[in-house]
Amino acid sequence: MGYGRYSHSAHVAMTRIRRSAPSTTRLLGQGAAHPLMNPKGVRLRESRDSDDNPNSLGVVFAVDVSESMGEIPERMARETLPRFMQALLDSRVENPQVMFMAVGQADSDRAPLQVGQFESTESLIDRWLTQLFLEGGGSGGRENYELAMYFAARHIEMDCVSLRGRRGFLFMTGDEPPNGAVSKLHVQRFLGEDIPEDIPIRDIIEEVQRGFEPFFLIPGERAARGTERAWRDLLGDRVVVMEHAEDTAYVAAGLVSLLEGGSTSLRGFVHRLMRSGVDERHAARIAKCLVPFAASIGRDDVPPPALGATTLPEGSGSSSLKR
Repeated sequence: MGYGRYSHSAHVAMTRIRRSAPSTTRLLGQGAAHPLMNPKGVRLRESRDSDDNPNSLGVVFAVDVSESMGEIPERMARETLPRFMQALLDSRVENPQVMFMAVGQADSDRAPLQVGQFESTESLIDRWLTQLFLEGGGSGGRENYELAMYFAARHIEMDCVSLRGRRGFLFMTGDEPPNGAVSKLHVQRFLGEDIPEDIPIRDIIEEVQRGFEPFFLIPGERAARGTERAWRDLLGDRVVVMEHAEDTAYVAAGLVSLLEGGSTSLRGFVHRLMRSGVDERHAARIAKCLVPFAASIGRDDVPPPALGATTLPEGSGSSSLKR
């Protein structure tokens, strides 16, 4: 529900302790999915205003937890999630409420969809993140990202949407192309509800966009080769190809900052990253993958063309240009 207030300093302290632990120490990866994250029979997950959070904004991370993608939630728990939360606060998101989902393969995994709760305090946000079950499947099929979109579209209610007409954010991470539809058999099996027929992927994305700003984040050029084109056909410049999985929280922060006005330009966001301690080379790497989206909303620092500044030749004579 999102009660309580977020403390950035407490969150930083929490991750600082973890960074001192050996890199081989796993923070996630229990032997089974947590029963409280089982979506079967769940009617709603809610992001609501309260005395502590009168201007709530819902943010959902739907992370792929296959073997090739498990680094992303681990890295967020160990280091980068406080940077994302600080970017929200810097972007005038006064009362962020964060929820985690995990996505796997419906035809092979025991828990192809896990759903947490919206939380506002650093301790509860962290609790749901670290309760994710990293099942580590991922061979022989595609992850069912569409199940996460279905849940977000039909089982999440947020006051930011219903009271203020302000969409939340949905960040999906993955390295597989989309499936063509939400399977009614998967919905019945894993959510315990009946729908009359499969839902085409474009239709469920349209539903999701009524309440969310959706983004699909791909970790690395190699993963993008067989993945990016299909997602771009569905989401356009809301598909972001990162150089490294460790950049996920920073990239998500940049997307929020650019859309919410925390940074009026990509250059401004880069400067903010560097002031927070990100070195210049790393900040440039993060900015590079954000250029297409920043350009699509006019915040890539490139001035628009000066229409009328150039006089085009008239008539049918030679233009004098050499070819």
